[in-house]
This record gives sequence, structure tokens and C-alpha cells, in this order.
Amino acid sequence: MRIFVLDKNLKPLDPCHPARARELLKKGRAAVFKKYPFTIVLKERTAEDSVVHSHRIKLDPGSKTTGIAIVLEETGRVTNALEIQHRGQQIKNALDARRALRRGRRQRKTRYRQPRFLNRTRPSCWLPPSLASRIANILTWVERLRKLCPIAAISQELVRFDTQKLQNPEVEGVEYQRGELFGFEVKEYLLNKWGRKCVYCKAEQTPLEIEHIKPKSKGGSDRVSNLTLACRHCNQAKSNQPIEEFLSKKPILLQKILQQAKAPLKDAAAVNTTRWELFRRLQETGLPVETGTGGQTKFNRQTRGIEKQHWTDAACVGYSTPFMLLLRGVKPLFVTAKGHGTRQRCGTNRYGFPIRHAPQAKFFMGFQTGDLVKASVPKGKYAGRHKGRIAIRFRPSFRLTTQTLKFDVHPKYLTIIQKADGYEYQFS
Repeated sequence: MRIFVLDKNLKPLDPCHPARARELLKKGRAAVFKKYPFTIVLKERTAEDSVVHSHRIKLDPGSKTTGIAIVLEETGRVTNALEIQHRGQQIKNALDARRALRRGRRQRKTRYRQPRFLNRTRPSCWLPPSLASRIANILTWVERLRKLCPIAAISQELVRFDTQKLQNPEVEGVEYQRGELFGFEVKEYLLNKWGRKCVYCKAEQTPLEIEHIKPKSKGGSDRVSNLTLACRHCNQAKSNQPIEEFLSKKPILLQKILQQAKAPLKDAAAVNTTRWELFRRLQETGLPVETGTGGQTKFNRQTRGIEKQHWTDAACVGYSTPFMLLLRGVKPLFVTAKGHGTRQRCGTNRYGFPIRHAPQAKFFMGFQTGDLVKASVPKGKYAGRHKGRIAIRFRPSFRLTTQTLKFDVHPKYLTIIQKADGYEYQFS
């Protein structure tokens, strides 16, 4: 893991080794600029006095988690890595609750009023808030990392099938989608759909084989809705039996598999909906944007013997992936999107009637809800040192939330580590 470095004019330099950063801080030649991600700023040197190498941001967008890796293209070293936890489902749940309250309130009115949404228009590139938040999170971190590291290019996992026309212009028909990576594409889709485990015995961490629910010898097809994953033992035990016969003594499991086979893949749908809009927004940064398929990412990762994680998937995106990726010592930063609070000026009670709860102010005693703080409590039940996020009250008693505890603390015991920026950070 490398430390981000800025010159005295806040221009990004090459990330340095942690030991080098400690030496610069100890000698007084640098100061801490930001805690998360940890960044130092030099007091004397400028970018003109330094040799700066080009780095590449590599993105593996996901519905729940997005992996980000920064790769030094000259050596293939992964200097930094992040995993961003999105809050799309939380936003959708909040919108559903609001919709239910408004719908119930309209039904209780003695005078009927038509819903107002019928006369509203949406722009051509409109996305639901739950999907737009995913794009906003990724773009926010791309811009932040560009200010901390000399980024020259971007790689994004985008399309699902290999562009065979670029390599073989004469390819036609079904072969157009069945290139060198076709097996990896289908397998990756099935791994996401079936939870990366055998559907019959629930075995995990074992090689899985593609299994036909309705055997091909009985008229089954190669459609994805007829494919699932099974371990070698279960695959051989089932052989070419109809699944109704193979699971005749497990009717609950049979019903579950048949329902899941035709169920849409919700997370994949979210990624498919946002990927082109994300690609368009990344192009607006002015940097060259490379795209790669999910199957290509898996091919790169397996041929290099790299364990699957979100940030390692990101490091393997695209044709630009070096043959040797240096991952030793990389400790990814886990970033969780928390939002910036609510803009709702009026809430509702359990019956749907309005309750005024507009906040008095955004700050109180120099603190803001979401600030990352360090608490030194001298006595009492929670005496000791704690670190976490606070929620302010407009009295000297704040709510501190750590990884394991929640308790009230006086602001005089608090020291700000980093101001609220809508995200929560941890390394484990």
C-alpha cells in the first residue's frame, strides 16, 4: 500500500512507501493533508522538481460494491485499492416508504386529488435515484483520486461479450458472441445468479461445473435460463435425469431451483442499466477510457493466479492489464456511502400526518453529523479511547457510533479526525 503525496502547490506526485512517508513526517518536511485516504503534502518540493509516472484507475462497477485499483503502468504495481459500498437499496427503500405514505394520505382525503406525477417530465438520460447514486459514488472517487495521484487513463469493466469483429471480421451468426471468452462470460453470469455454490448440495469453495437443468439429451437447450452450477459429484450423480426425478425427495429445493432459474438477476440488471451512462460520464473527464468484459477480467485474474476480491477484479480489467501484477502489501480501504443526511423538512408520524422536524442548524459547537472523531472519555462506563462517527444534537450530548458501541458523549471529549464527506472508512 502506497501513500498519496502532494507537492507544496497541492499537485499530485507519485505515491510513496509508508516508511518514506513516516521519514518525511518525522523530519518535518511533510505534513498530513488527509486521513482517509491517507495523504501527505510536501512543504518544499514542487511537481517540476520531481519525476512523475502515469497511473491508471481501473474500475469494476457493481450493484452493491465497486472495486477500484490504481496501477502504475510502467511496473504493474497496484499502488492503492478501494472497495466502495453503495447505498442504492437503502435509497429505494426510503422512496418506497415515502410513496406508501403519500398514497395512503391521498386515500384518506375526503376530496379526491389526482396524483401529480402524471404531468411531470423526465430528461432523456434520467436514472432512478438508487441507480444514479451508484454512478455518483464512482465519479466522486475518480475525481478525488485524480487530485491525489497522477492519473493518465481509466479502465472500466463494461461490455459482456468480446468484440469479435475487431479480431475476425468474417465471424457471423452465433459465433459472433462465442469468442475466446464466451465460456468465461456465461460462467461469471451463473456464478452471480446462483451465489457461487452448488445448487444441489450448497458446497462452496469448490470447482463448479455448468449443469443443464433439463438435460440436452431430453430436449434441453443452452439458454441461460436452463443452466445452473453444480459440483462434480452432484453433476455426475444427476447425469441425464430430469431434475424432477433427481430431486423427487426434496420438493422444496426443486421448487426453489425452478423459480430461481427464471428469476431476473437484479444486481446484473442494475449494472447493465448504469454501465453506459457511467462510461459516458467517465469520457467527460477528458481521460482515455478503456473498456473490458467481465469474462476478460476473470480470464486475466485466473491466468495470473490472483484471489477473487472486488479490488483485485478491478486490477484485472481490460487489455492493459500487465502480465505481472504486483499486489504484495496492498491493504484496500473499505469505503461505505452514508449520504449527507436528509433534506426532508417535514416528516410523518405512524399515521402519515406531518411532523415538523427541520433542523435548527447544520453545525453545533464546531461539529457536524457524520464527522469522524476520536473520543477520550476520562471516566464512566465508556471510559477510554474510541473512534467513530457522531450524530449531533443541539445540546452538549452527541451520539457516537463505533464499530461495536453506541453511546452519548460530551463534545469536549471529541477531536475531529476528518470532516463529514458522506462516506465511512475502515481497513477491515
